[in-house]
Amino acid sequence: MNELNKNNVAEQTSGGGLVFAANLSGVKREYVLKGETVYALRGVDLAVPKGDYVAIMGASGSGKSTMLNLLGCLDRPTSGKIWLGDDDITTLNDNKLSEIRASRIGFVFQSYNLIQQLTVIENIEVPLFYQGNMSLRSRKRCVELAKMVGLGERLNHRPTQLSGGQQQRVAIARSLVNDPYFILADEPTGNLDSKTTAEILDLLDHLSEQGRTIILVTHEDDVGARSKRIVRLRDGLVESDTRLRPI
Repeated sequence: MNELNKNNVAEQTSGGGLVFAANLSGVKREYVLKGETVYALRGVDLAVPKGDYVAIMGASGSGKSTMLNLLGCLDRPTSGKIWLGDDDITTLNDNKLSEIRASRIGFVFQSYNLIQQLTVIENIEVPLFYQGNMSLRSRKRCVELAKMVGLGERLNHRPTQLSGGQQQRVAIARSLVNDPYFILADEPTGNLDSKTTAEILDLLDHLSEQGRTIILVTHEDDVGARSKRIVRLRDGLVESDTRLRPI
Protein backbone atom coordinates (compact mmCIF):
# COMPACT_ATOMS: atom_id res chain seq x y z
CA MET A 1 0.00 0.00 0.00
CA ASN A 2 1.50 3.34 -0.96
CA GLU A 3 2.14 6.13 1.57
CA LEU A 4 -0.71 8.34 0.33
CA ASN A 5 -3.23 5.55 0.77
CA LYS A 6 -1.82 4.71 4.19
CA ASN A 7 -2.38 8.30 5.28
CA ASN A 8 -5.93 8.32 3.90
CA VAL A 9 -6.82 5.12 5.68
CA ALA A 10 -4.94 5.77 8.90
CA GLU A 11 -7.57 8.32 9.93
CA GLN A 12 -9.96 5.39 10.34
CA THR A 13 -7.68 3.10 12.34
CA SER A 14 -8.69 1.32 15.49
CA GLY A 15 -6.15 -0.14 17.89
CA GLY A 16 -3.34 0.75 15.50
CA GLY A 17 -4.56 -1.47 12.64
CA LEU A 18 -5.64 -0.28 9.23
CA VAL A 19 -9.36 -0.55 8.62
CA PHE A 20 -10.45 -0.28 5.01
CA ALA A 21 -13.05 -1.72 2.71
CA ALA A 22 -11.17 -1.29 -0.58
CA ASN A 23 -7.82 -0.04 -1.75
CA LEU A 24 -6.40 0.44 -5.24
CA SER A 25 -2.69 1.03 -5.71
CA GLY A 26 -1.18 1.88 -9.09
CA VAL A 27 -4.08 0.23 -10.91
CA LYS A 28 -3.99 0.22 -14.69
CA ARG A 29 -6.45 -1.37 -17.08
CA GLU A 30 -5.77 -1.58 -20.78
CA TYR A 31 -7.88 -3.09 -23.53
CA VAL A 32 -7.14 -3.86 -27.14
CA LEU A 33 -10.08 -2.77 -29.30
CA LYS A 34 -9.91 -3.21 -33.07
CA GLY A 35 -6.14 -3.31 -32.92
CA GLU A 36 -5.90 -0.15 -30.80
CA THR A 37 -4.89 -0.06 -27.13
CA VAL A 38 -7.43 1.69 -24.89
CA TYR A 39 -6.03 2.97 -21.59
CA ALA A 40 -9.12 2.84 -19.38
CA LEU A 41 -7.23 3.38 -16.11
CA ARG A 42 -3.70 4.78 -16.14
CA GLY A 43 -2.44 4.21 -12.60
CA VAL A 44 -5.12 4.88 -10.01
CA ASP A 45 -4.54 5.09 -6.25
CA LEU A 46 -7.69 5.09 -4.14
CA ALA A 47 -8.27 4.12 -0.51
CA VAL A 48 -11.84 3.65 0.77
CA PRO A 49 -11.88 3.47 4.58
CA LYS A 50 -14.55 1.43 6.27
CA GLY A 51 -17.62 3.61 6.78
CA ASP A 52 -16.87 5.98 3.91
CA TYR A 53 -19.49 7.01 1.35
CA VAL A 54 -17.73 7.73 -1.93
CA ALA A 55 -19.23 9.01 -5.17
CA ILE A 56 -17.16 8.10 -8.25
CA MET A 57 -17.85 10.70 -10.93
CA GLY A 58 -16.56 11.70 -14.36
CA ALA A 59 -17.52 12.08 -17.98
CA SER A 60 -18.20 9.16 -20.30
CA GLY A 61 -14.91 7.39 -20.97
CA SER A 62 -13.29 8.65 -17.76
CA GLY A 63 -12.90 5.14 -16.30
CA LYS A 64 -15.91 4.95 -13.97
CA SER A 65 -17.29 1.70 -15.39
CA THR A 66 -13.85 0.12 -15.46
CA MET A 67 -13.29 0.98 -11.80
CA LEU A 68 -16.72 -0.39 -10.92
CA ASN A 69 -15.98 -3.67 -12.70
CA LEU A 70 -12.64 -4.00 -10.91
CA LEU A 71 -14.12 -3.25 -7.48
CA GLY A 72 -16.91 -5.71 -8.18
CA CYS A 73 -14.45 -8.51 -9.07
CA LEU A 74 -15.96 -8.57 -12.56
CA ASP A 75 -12.63 -7.75 -14.23
CA ARG A 76 -8.90 -7.83 -13.45
CA PRO A 77 -6.37 -5.00 -13.67
CA THR A 78 -3.60 -5.07 -16.23
CA SER A 79 -1.22 -4.07 -13.42
CA GLY A 80 -1.35 -2.71 -9.88
CA LYS A 81 -2.92 -4.07 -6.71
CA ILE A 82 -6.49 -4.14 -5.39
CA TRP A 83 -7.39 -5.10 -1.84
CA LEU A 84 -10.93 -5.79 -0.69
CA GLY A 85 -10.76 -6.03 3.06
CA ASP A 86 -7.65 -8.11 3.72
CA ASP A 87 -7.75 -9.90 0.35
CA ASP A 88 -5.37 -8.95 -2.44
CA ILE A 89 -7.81 -9.88 -5.19
CA THR A 90 -5.19 -9.54 -7.93
CA THR A 91 -3.68 -12.81 -6.69
CA LEU A 92 -6.92 -14.81 -6.58
CA ASN A 93 -8.25 -17.32 -9.09
CA ASP A 94 -11.65 -17.03 -10.74
CA ASN A 95 -13.39 -19.31 -8.23
CA LYS A 96 -12.20 -17.27 -5.27
CA LEU A 97 -13.14 -14.03 -7.01
CA SER A 98 -16.61 -15.43 -7.64
CA GLU A 99 -16.88 -16.35 -3.97
CA ILE A 100 -15.91 -12.84 -2.85
CA ARG A 101 -18.26 -11.27 -5.40
CA ALA A 102 -21.16 -13.35 -4.08
CA SER A 103 -20.46 -13.06 -0.38
CA ARG A 104 -18.60 -9.81 0.29
CA ILE A 105 -19.92 -7.23 -2.17
CA GLY A 106 -23.44 -5.82 -2.22
CA PHE A 107 -24.51 -4.77 -5.71
CA VAL A 108 -27.21 -2.20 -6.50
CA PHE A 109 -27.91 -1.62 -10.20
CA GLN A 110 -29.69 1.10 -12.14
CA SER A 111 -32.15 -1.44 -13.55
CA TYR A 112 -32.68 -3.19 -10.16
CA ASN A 113 -31.91 -6.69 -11.58
CA LEU A 114 -34.69 -8.41 -9.65
CA ILE A 115 -36.03 -11.83 -10.63
CA GLN A 116 -39.56 -11.22 -11.83
CA GLN A 117 -40.93 -14.62 -10.76
CA LEU A 118 -39.80 -14.18 -7.17
CA THR A 119 -41.40 -12.25 -4.33
CA VAL A 120 -39.77 -9.42 -2.41
CA ILE A 121 -38.51 -11.72 0.34
CA GLU A 122 -37.31 -14.32 -2.18
CA ASN A 123 -35.38 -11.70 -4.15
CA ILE A 124 -33.65 -10.55 -0.98
CA GLU A 125 -32.72 -14.17 -0.26
CA VAL A 126 -31.11 -14.82 -3.67
CA PRO A 127 -27.46 -14.32 -2.55
CA LEU A 128 -28.03 -16.72 0.34
CA PHE A 129 -29.58 -19.30 -1.98
CA TYR A 130 -26.52 -19.35 -4.24
CA GLN A 131 -24.30 -19.89 -1.21
CA GLY A 132 -26.47 -22.66 0.20
CA ASN A 133 -27.05 -20.59 3.30
CA MET A 134 -30.83 -20.79 3.61
CA SER A 135 -32.20 -21.21 7.12
CA LEU A 136 -34.92 -19.92 9.42
CA ARG A 137 -32.38 -17.52 10.88
CA SER A 138 -31.45 -16.15 7.45
CA ARG A 139 -35.13 -15.81 6.51
CA LYS A 140 -35.66 -13.76 9.68
CA ARG A 141 -32.76 -11.51 8.69
CA CYS A 142 -34.25 -11.00 5.22
CA VAL A 143 -37.58 -10.01 6.76
CA GLU A 144 -35.77 -7.52 9.00
CA LEU A 145 -33.99 -6.02 5.99
CA ALA A 146 -37.28 -5.73 4.10
CA LYS A 147 -38.77 -3.87 7.04
CA MET A 148 -35.70 -1.63 7.28
CA VAL A 149 -36.18 -0.46 3.67
CA GLY A 150 -39.90 0.10 4.22
CA LEU A 151 -41.28 -3.03 2.54
CA GLY A 152 -42.40 -5.02 5.56
CA GLU A 153 -45.97 -5.07 4.27
CA ARG A 154 -45.01 -6.22 0.76
CA LEU A 155 -43.00 -9.37 1.41
CA ASN A 156 -45.07 -11.46 -0.97
CA HIS A 157 -45.36 -8.93 -3.78
CA ARG A 158 -43.53 -9.51 -7.05
CA PRO A 159 -41.51 -6.83 -8.90
CA THR A 160 -44.35 -6.12 -11.35
CA GLN A 161 -46.48 -5.12 -8.36
CA LEU A 162 -43.93 -2.59 -7.12
CA SER A 163 -42.93 0.91 -8.18
CA GLY A 164 -39.41 1.62 -9.40
CA GLY A 165 -38.45 3.06 -6.04
CA GLN A 166 -39.80 0.02 -4.21
CA GLN A 167 -37.88 -2.29 -6.53
CA GLN A 168 -34.68 -0.37 -5.79
CA ARG A 169 -35.42 -0.75 -2.08
CA VAL A 170 -35.57 -4.51 -2.60
CA ALA A 171 -32.22 -4.35 -4.39
CA ILE A 172 -30.69 -2.38 -1.50
CA ALA A 173 -31.99 -4.91 1.04
CA ARG A 174 -30.58 -7.74 -1.12
CA SER A 175 -27.20 -5.97 -1.23
CA LEU A 176 -27.01 -6.07 2.59
CA VAL A 177 -27.95 -9.68 3.18
CA ASN A 178 -24.35 -10.95 3.28
CA ASP A 179 -22.98 -8.12 5.44
CA PRO A 180 -20.66 -7.01 2.62
CA TYR A 181 -17.37 -5.10 2.69
CA PHE A 182 -19.22 -2.37 0.82
CA ILE A 183 -22.30 -1.57 -1.24
CA LEU A 184 -21.35 -0.96 -4.86
CA ALA A 185 -24.12 1.13 -6.43
CA ASP A 186 -24.10 1.76 -10.19
CA GLU A 187 -26.29 4.78 -11.04
CA PRO A 188 -28.87 3.60 -8.45
CA THR A 189 -31.23 6.54 -9.11
CA GLY A 190 -30.82 6.64 -12.90
CA ASN A 191 -34.30 5.25 -13.60
CA LEU A 192 -36.14 7.16 -10.88
CA ASP A 193 -38.03 10.44 -10.75
CA SER A 194 -36.79 13.26 -8.52
CA LYS A 195 -39.06 12.45 -5.56
CA THR A 196 -38.16 8.76 -5.57
CA THR A 197 -34.49 9.62 -6.08
CA ALA A 198 -34.60 11.69 -2.88
CA GLU A 199 -36.18 8.77 -1.01
CA ILE A 200 -33.49 6.32 -2.17
CA LEU A 201 -30.73 8.80 -1.30
CA ASP A 202 -32.30 9.25 2.14
CA LEU A 203 -32.09 5.47 2.57
CA LEU A 204 -28.43 5.44 1.52
CA ASP A 205 -27.78 8.31 3.95
CA HIS A 206 -29.34 6.21 6.70
CA LEU A 207 -27.14 3.22 5.84
CA SER A 208 -24.10 5.49 5.83
CA GLU A 209 -25.01 6.82 9.27
CA GLN A 210 -25.13 3.20 10.46
CA GLY A 211 -21.52 2.79 9.37
CA ARG A 212 -22.06 1.05 6.05
CA THR A 213 -19.44 1.62 3.36
CA ILE A 214 -20.93 2.83 0.08
CA ILE A 215 -19.21 3.29 -3.27
CA LEU A 216 -21.59 4.95 -5.70
CA VAL A 217 -21.00 5.57 -9.41
CA THR A 218 -23.02 8.50 -10.76
CA HIS A 219 -22.91 11.26 -13.36
CA GLU A 220 -25.42 13.42 -11.46
CA ASP A 221 -23.93 16.24 -9.37
CA ASP A 222 -26.87 16.39 -6.97
CA VAL A 223 -26.55 12.66 -6.26
CA GLY A 224 -22.80 12.92 -5.74
CA ALA A 225 -23.32 15.83 -3.37
CA ARG A 226 -25.16 13.52 -0.95
CA SER A 227 -22.01 11.45 -0.42
CA LYS A 228 -19.20 12.10 2.05
CA ARG A 229 -16.53 12.24 -0.61
CA ILE A 230 -16.39 12.82 -4.37
CA VAL A 231 -13.67 11.22 -6.48
CA ARG A 232 -13.62 12.56 -10.05
CA LEU A 233 -11.97 10.60 -12.81
CA ARG A 234 -10.70 11.99 -16.07
CA ASP A 235 -8.97 10.07 -18.84
CA GLY A 236 -8.32 7.12 -16.55
CA LEU A 237 -6.78 9.13 -13.71
CA VAL A 238 -8.04 10.62 -10.44
CA GLU A 239 -8.56 14.28 -11.27
CA SER A 240 -9.74 15.28 -7.79
CA ASP A 241 -10.60 13.68 -4.45
CA THR A 242 -12.76 15.96 -2.31
CA ARG A 243 -13.92 15.25 1.23
CA LEU A 244 -17.40 16.70 1.81
CA ARG A 245 -18.17 15.25 5.22
CA PRO A 246 -16.23 13.33 7.87
CA ILE A 247 -16.59 9.57 8.11
